[in-house]
Amino acid sequence: MTDDEPDVGRRLERAILELLERRAPDATICPSDAARAAYEGDDDGWRALMGPARDAARRLVAAGEVEITQAGRPVDPAEAHGPIRIRRAR
Repeated sequence: MTDDEPDVGRRLERAILELLERRAPDATICPSDAARAAYEGDDDGWRALMGPARDAARRLVAAGEVEITQAGRPVDPAEAHGPIRIRRAR
């Protein structure tokens, strides 16, 4: 899979939700977890999906599905810079 496929965003959104479903209710994931899950290769091409994975997380925040956190606290996706984590919306 490449980051220019039209359904990459949907695949990443689904990967985020599926990864969170398999974890404890208060657990978080990194956008790289979703990028790796959505990438179909066995090399490190998943790295090209990091930006799209963060974008997918932002869309899920807007839909009320997840929260983006930094230092364990929810943050406005537009204000998040640097490493983020994703968790189920509370």
